[in-house]
Amino acid sequence: MKMSSDGVALLQESEGCRLTCYRDARGVPTIGWGSTLGLVAADVGVKTIAQAEADALLREQDLPRYEAGVAAVVKTPLNQKQADALIDFAYNLGVGALAGSTLLRKLNAGDVAGASAEFPKWCHVGTEVLPGLVRRRARERALFDGGRWQDVA
Repeated sequence: MKMSSDGVALLQESEGCRLTCYRDARGVPTIGWGSTLGLVAADVGVKTIAQAEADALLREQDLPRYEAGVAAVVKTPLNQKQADALIDFAYNLGVGALAGSTLLRKLNAGDVAGASAEFPKWCHVGTEVLPGLVRRRARERALFDGGRWQDVA
C-alpha cells in the first residue's frame, strides 16, 4: 500500500513545510512536512534542514512508516483513494489513533459508509476544534468517498 502523488499532494498541502523545528498544535517537536522522527525539545527553533532534506525525509522515512502502519491495521481491500485518505489520517494522528478508532472498526467490518462518517469526529486537539483539522478531515473524507479533495474548500 503506497500513497499516490495525489495523496502526497493532500498531505503536503495539509502539513505545510517548515524548515526550522517547531512545536505542532500538541506541542510535539516537528520539522519539514510534519515529521516528528528523532526530534527533541532542544531542537525547537534551532534545528534546520534544507528543502531537499525535508522532501527526502517525507519520501524515504515518514511515508513508508505510515504506509506500512495502515497496511498492518486495515483488514479489508482498499482502493487507492481510500488508502491515500487513511495514510494521510494516520500521518496526522498516528497509526495508533487509527488502530483504536471506530473508523477502522467500521471499515474492517465492511461498513465503508459508517467509516466515512467517522472522519469529522477527529478535528480536536484536546477539547479545541481546529479549523485546519476540520478542513483536513473533510478533504480526507471526500477522497475516501472517491471524490476530489481539491474540491473541498
